[in-house]
Amino acid sequence: MGNFLVTGGAGFIGSWIAKRLIGENNSVWVIDNLSTGFKKNVPSKATFIYGNCQDPTILAELEKIKFNAIIHMAAQSSGEISFEDPIYDLQTNVESTIRLCEFALKNGCKRLIYASSMSVYGAVTELPVKEDSRCEPLSFYGAGKLASERYLKIYETKGLEPVILRFFNVYGPGQNMGNLKQGMVSIYLAQLLNNDKIIVKGSSDRFRDLIYVEDVVDSVMLSLKSAKAVGKIFNVGTGKKTTVKELLKKLMDFSGIYKPIVEANPTPGDQFGIYADISRIQNELGFSPKCTLEEGLKPMIDWAKKQR
Repeated sequence: MGNFLVTGGAGFIGSWIAKRLIGENNSVWVIDNLSTGFKKNVPSKATFIYGNCQDPTILAELEKIKFNAIIHMAAQSSGEISFEDPIYDLQTNVESTIRLCEFALKNGCKRLIYASSMSVYGAVTELPVKEDSRCEPLSFYGAGKLASERYLKIYETKGLEPVILRFFNVYGPGQNMGNLKQGMVSIYLAQLLNNDKIIVKGSSDRFRDLIYVEDVVDSVMLSLKSAKAVGKIFNVGTGKKTTVKELLKKLMDFSGIYKPIVEANPTPGDQFGIYADISRIQNELGFSPKCTLEEGLKPMIDWAKKQR
């Protein structure tokens, strides 16, 4: 039992993490500005604070609470949107991380779990990609995530215990179906259910590592509990690649809905293909993704149909 701060806890992944923590009899505080998350996602037993986690007045409200760990999920999480407003991307991704690091040190909270991204790698040449691969991000979003990682390593020298989790393409029930600029599975599923065609920005031969949200939550929980995790960077994926073409076929077959597919121009900074080497997190934290793509898509499709 402990006290945990989950930033972005009204969002897709953050709300799943908050629910798991509460399910294990912990007390949870959530900060979220509801820019992409929804108040209904916040567990009823969590304490919700509306605002930006880079706002020092918001963090000041929590000064008297001693936290066991901070799970920093809040972010502008779209590479495409980062090109539209790079200043906002910088504030939500980098400034928020620095503010939380300063808050953690003053609060006496050592452990900070940081949600980084596969976007830090950029156009990789060797696959599956390893954590020590060269990082050449192609988007402002990826650059901000990498910058935050570097800040965390410096704060480690000040006594912080950061754990950096590079998430690959997360999907599952609760993903924001209204945001067609973030989340590969949710983008295509939303178009399949609501539009007369599916627009693929870029080649349908592009590929990703698709990981179910509950497996991602498992990686966070392992990171909270393991002394071996401190100061480490971990890929969080399945180690398997799925092309856009394969994903679309599964979505149509499982939903029983078929729509024409139209290829359009790619989005700025988009990676053609990437999937993870997960041997480090498997060997050091005992992580093993439990949910296959087929097992994960079915509940997501069922959930999405009910939302319409």
